[in-house]
Amino acid sequence: MVQTVDPEHRDEKMTLHFSLALPSEAAADLEARVARGETVSPDALSEYGAPKADADALTAWLKSKGFEIERVSADNTSIYANAPVTQIEKNLQVQMVRVNRGGFTYTAARNAPSLPVSVGEAVQAISGLQPFQQAHKHSKRRAPRDSNRSALGVADHTMPGPSPSISNSAPYLPSEILKAYNADGLGLDGSGQTIAILIDTFPTDADMQAFWKQNNLPVTLSQIEKINVSGGQLPPPEGEETLDTQWTSGIAPGATIRIYATGSLAFTALDRALDRIIDDIPTHPGMRQLSISLGLGETFLNGPGGEVAIEHQKFLKLAAAGVNVFISTGDAGSNPDETGHSATGPTQAEYQSTDPCVIAVGGTTLKLASDGTVTSEVGWSSGGGGKSIYFPRPSWQTGSGVTGLRRLVPDVSATADPDEGGFVLLHGHVQQIGGTSWSAPVWAGFCALINSARVSANKPPLPFLNPLIYPLATSCFRDIESGSNGVFHATHGYDLVTGLGVPNMYELVKALS
Repeated sequence: MVQTVDPEHRDEKMTLHFSLALPSEAAADLEARVARGETVSPDALSEYGAPKADADALTAWLKSKGFEIERVSADNTSIYANAPVTQIEKNLQVQMVRVNRGGFTYTAARNAPSLPVSVGEAVQAISGLQPFQQAHKHSKRRAPRDSNRSALGVADHTMPGPSPSISNSAPYLPSEILKAYNADGLGLDGSGQTIAILIDTFPTDADMQAFWKQNNLPVTLSQIEKINVSGGQLPPPEGEETLDTQWTSGIAPGATIRIYATGSLAFTALDRALDRIIDDIPTHPGMRQLSISLGLGETFLNGPGGEVAIEHQKFLKLAAAGVNVFISTGDAGSNPDETGHSATGPTQAEYQSTDPCVIAVGGTTLKLASDGTVTSEVGWSSGGGGKSIYFPRPSWQTGSGVTGLRRLVPDVSATADPDEGGFVLLHGHVQQIGGTSWSAPVWAGFCALINSARVSANKPPLPFLNPLIYPLATSCFRDIESGSNGVFHATHGYDLVTGLGVPNMYELVKALS
């Protein structure tokens, strides 16, 4: 629903992101180095940026037109600036309207923006003009089935441990998932590693402490670092941030967890957080894994030259720096709509998981026997997966079942079905939460274990993981050969439901360290 902008909304300020492209030769060089499995040092990576003269010229022009410059990224590829709606409409030659979507009303541009050639030639995209376009979270919640894991004393955040009769029953605990993927008994806890999480807000300290206590984990609040990227007010915790933090720390209890809170799921806020993470790499050398549980169907984005181009450039730099980014493929099966619900949208995969510089994490339905062994594991019916419409198939994506010319997702999988979900403490109460928002942080924790093993073996941290793991499909992964997410079906070898399958962590750690 589109309406005209009333006078009272014309003075409202909007923050826009002007994205400058890396020079084509520099971008091609980085792409090739990542595909070869090379890692670029922070000093060398700082040389890959947009020309400072271009950023300076655009910044000066924006200031002359009444824009307030909020931030310029260190590599000169991102300029964040705000201005009143009237100024934006006049200087970018856009028609601003009021748009209602999902019960909220936004001021948004109805047509594409324009810049003078003198400052606009270097700009690959402008984001923030359509703030109704946002990523959505990938998590699903169920009521816990057993009472021993759902009764929590809110006052003192204590609860009885699960009795033997319900061990290895949903909601699953980190120790049970570690055993299911042969990651227990490795003598690894992620010490020396930092796992970054990109999400809109922070979990509560009390929930974290209660989770660690219930799981007998030697984790303390000193291992949790909270970065409010914008410095503004954050929304209250609702589950995603808590799931991500509790399960990364549960899988890798020796690691530091560094949460980058954006305040919203607008793409300008996500871009700003990615810039901050890139800027932090030199001072946080152990930050070699990043978990993101967000996405939006590719058909709902503004083409390959818009937000996709902006974020691909950032994911490319992260991969080059040796930061492995684990992104959930979605919880709407093969046909996600704009809100992340299933069966009503077109057949498509979700960006950010389709980016060739990230590890796309799909989902399974995992069932355990009373002794913790795997009874069955099939592709989860709501796990995202498919073929990218924006990216060609990378050179490293090869092997049995890999076909066609497009980037395929997922790359890997892990447990995600909320009916067999994970144990989460939220607002003092036990929750059973699943979704690929669960499998992505589990994989980020696994990556921290692998990196800590490499450090112990006097090896450098992992480079971009995907070129390394595709050749290990038959030796280090358990193939998931049944299950469907709608259009696609799990089968022998690679498939568009579970990718390479689920890890045998003992073999994977041995192969990579």
